[in-house]
Amino acid sequence: MPNKKNKNKKKQHHHHNNHSAPKPAHSETEDHHDVLEEKLQNLHIEENGGAAKPYRVEISQIYGRYLVANRNLRPGEILIKEKALAIGPCVSAEPVCLGCYMPVTLKATQYRCPSCRWPMCGAQCRGLGKDTGHTAVECELFTRENTAAPLTPDASPVKVKNLYELVLVARILLQKEQNPELYGRIMVMESHLEMRQKNPELWSHYESNVVKYLRENWHLAERFTSAEIHTVCGILDVNCFEIGQNLAKARTLYPSAFLLAHDCCPNTSHTDDPETFDIILRTSRAVRKGEAITLSYAYTLQGTLKRRDFMQAGKLFWCCCRRCSDPYELGTDCSAIACEKCRAGLVRSTNPLDQEADWRCDKCPFVMKSEAVVKLLDKINNDLDAIDAHDIPGLENFLKRYSGLLGENHYLLLSAKYSLCQLYGKIEGYLLPDLSLEDLQRKKSYCEHFLKVVDILEPQLTRLRGLIMYELHAPMLMLAQRSMMMQLTTARDFNKTIKEVIHLLRESAKILKMEPAGSTEHQMGLAAEEALQKMGVQ
Repeated sequence: MPNKKNKNKKKQHHHHNNHSAPKPAHSETEDHHDVLEEKLQNLHIEENGGAAKPYRVEISQIYGRYLVANRNLRPGEILIKEKALAIGPCVSAEPVCLGCYMPVTLKATQYRCPSCRWPMCGAQCRGLGKDTGHTAVECELFTRENTAAPLTPDASPVKVKNLYELVLVARILLQKEQNPELYGRIMVMESHLEMRQKNPELWSHYESNVVKYLRENWHLAERFTSAEIHTVCGILDVNCFEIGQNLAKARTLYPSAFLLAHDCCPNTSHTDDPETFDIILRTSRAVRKGEAITLSYAYTLQGTLKRRDFMQAGKLFWCCCRRCSDPYELGTDCSAIACEKCRAGLVRSTNPLDQEADWRCDKCPFVMKSEAVVKLLDKINNDLDAIDAHDIPGLENFLKRYSGLLGENHYLLLSAKYSLCQLYGKIEGYLLPDLSLEDLQRKKSYCEHFLKVVDILEPQLTRLRGLIMYELHAPMLMLAQRSMMMQLTTARDFNKTIKEVIHLLRESAKILKMEPAGSTEHQMGLAAEEALQKMGVQ
């Protein structure tokens, strides 16, 4: 099943809606754009006490609609805060409650909705009867068609995931009858239906697992055409956000956030409220007036080959942003592989915008075919995935095994180090007071290495940067304190380290406290602030 994420282009501003043919000088698309622009402006003014919104919708004859800054924007400005138009379980989701999206089981002891028998977290779920959860209309359909029948304790995981994929599609289709105005707001989003029809694997998956299943098994054929269902599937693939806090995971559509252009080094970051699922989008760095407002739907800790493949599979476009165009990935070298022939050079793609281009060593004539690179990366990635999420010795062994095969900044090594940054000091046997000097030094080293890369790929006010700065402060402080006690450092060096620790805590508190109250990140921000107070810092 294809992954779901977003898109980009070169120096013009690609957006995930935007891969259509050039249009005439004035067209229905532009008329529709004017109506959309006015609706977004009125919506923003209504929700922000009369203030004009800081962005506008631009339209390109080639690339479609995207958001542009109306003025110079400061880092940390809230651009969008809005409620979801539609929300439901993620694609390929494990069983979740249909009201709040917390994990559930298919065991006989799991609480289920008394009517439709879908697993729920409990009788008092906050999402029961709400638009963001399990409504009476949905329950009536699910009950009448006995849709939960396949959800047995011994059910095939594939069948379970396919069934959960249907929930959000059905919810949107039901809105056509229950709330035509909301359904219309969803229908303005791009579906790329013609492009999807030209992708046999993608089209056949949705035709058999979604369209036919809904029309035949759930008997919706008289209410919704195949084209309508395919359109909803396309809109979700192209425009949805995957959100979640504190174990709850869901996918959503938002009224205006879907218009953001994609970039692998974006100028905004987003989060969501753990109670309401509202999206909150902020600038992560300064944005100039007239600059496209961008968001990344790709994962930062992936190399170009995988990021581009991921976005093409889900969003049907090949990203051509600055990072994707640069064999060195803006100096981070997150994709470079160690040369197996000369052992001194690094092997990089000769053309990162061509998935099939050869990879060549920068020190000798050694060449790798792209297929061999993909095979190698898949093997190493599978080895990493096989390690338990809390297995520190396993992750350390992974680093030892593959550090000689991959460049030092390779994304797979960084991924393992990121896990270790968070594990050291937090799990039994490796709690902070019990860490050896060597383990403290490892945590510090991994955090510093990771932060150097993040400062390039996700600079300034980004969640990832805030998290790693918080993780870094503890080993730095403890190493300085132990060195001072053992008289291995000078007072001057100790004070210098304390200043660095204060900077890390201030910056992480500033970033993480912007996350919604109740989220894990917000709690870490409060902890950083508390640590500063204990150090006597105002």
